[in-house]
Amino acid sequence: MKLFDVYPLYDVEIVKGEGTHVWDANGTKYLDLYGGHAVISIGHSHPKYVKAISEQVSRLGFYSNSVINNIQRSLAQKIGELSGMEDYSFFMCNSGAEANENAIKLSSFATGRTRVVAFNHSFHGRTSEAVAVTDNAKIVSPANDTQMRTFVPLNDINAVKAELEKGDVCAVIIEGIQGVGGMGVPTDEFLQSLEKECKKAGTKLILDEVQSGCGRTGHYFAFQHAGIFPDVISVAKGIGNGFPMGGILIAPDIEARYGMLGTTFGGNHLACVAGLAVAQVIEEEQLMANAEKVGKYAFEKFATLPHVVAVKGRGLMCGIEFDMPIAAIRKQLVFEKHIFTGAASNPNMIRVLPPLTITTDDIDRLYNALFNLLK
Repeated sequence: MKLFDVYPLYDVEIVKGEGTHVWDANGTKYLDLYGGHAVISIGHSHPKYVKAISEQVSRLGFYSNSVINNIQRSLAQKIGELSGMEDYSFFMCNSGAEANENAIKLSSFATGRTRVVAFNHSFHGRTSEAVAVTDNAKIVSPANDTQMRTFVPLNDINAVKAELEKGDVCAVIIEGIQGVGGMGVPTDEFLQSLEKECKKAGTKLILDEVQSGCGRTGHYFAFQHAGIFPDVISVAKGIGNGFPMGGILIAPDIEARYGMLGTTFGGNHLACVAGLAVAQVIEEEQLMANAEKVGKYAFEKFATLPHVVAVKGRGLMCGIEFDMPIAAIRKQLVFEKHIFTGAASNPNMIRVLPPLTITTDDIDRLYNALFNLLK
């Protein structure tokens, strides 16, 4: 049996990771500035993370959500402290797509409405509801292509208001920073207006922080730069540092009734100890402050590269846009400079989504590599 093709593959097998580096089967060492789609938040094989998972699996790997799991409560409390969302409730699942799926479902339950407003160039996942609000026709199947969602331009509050006035919108879903779609950033003013208009319309505001959350922009969530309080916040990727985990934070005014949401594997013991270790390391090693500091340095540095049009994003969620397609350069980065970076839907963009432990020296290494390849 052969594997189903998912992504175009580099001819590299990664077998080991430590900190901001990974090694292939031949022993070649690479600087990892992509973190496997922004998943690696505290670095590969962090000792505290490895110890927590190893000790937990030796005791109990899994039991269902039909019994008390106090690690869930500890994790919820710690994320509440880090994010300042202590009065929110936390539903745990397994992935970002699943988190967004449940966020939309919960919003529809809460409002009794059916339509969702999303944004051009958005990406929210590949499950049924999540892919339906993803602006990428190539991954939306006929079964997902319903009329119950509408796309509008990012940062256009009048376009949103026109949809909300129709009275049938259960939720507006927006990424804290667009990832796959090209690092579009909602302005603080737009998010503030969006929160106001959603409240006025009785519509739930969902902030998708799957890629931009967990400290990547200097705050725990990217939307916190705008000082708003969404109704539902989805998280995944960096929350587990490689262990599959997702969840939604739910505002206190949304009723949680038995049977509305459910999961078999969500919030399992291994996922929770992984998430708790990640949260503790982010706090103890002041990784949000590091993300802000190194991110600022990176933006200023990358803006001086040859052929750069713009540097987009925030903190350690960085998109470098060039005046030409960049796929060949990214390949050279891997095989000649031994540096991993990410792509975007914009063929002229390189995405930099490193572990939050990154240093300015690591940024300098990418800068020098790109400068030599571009000149």
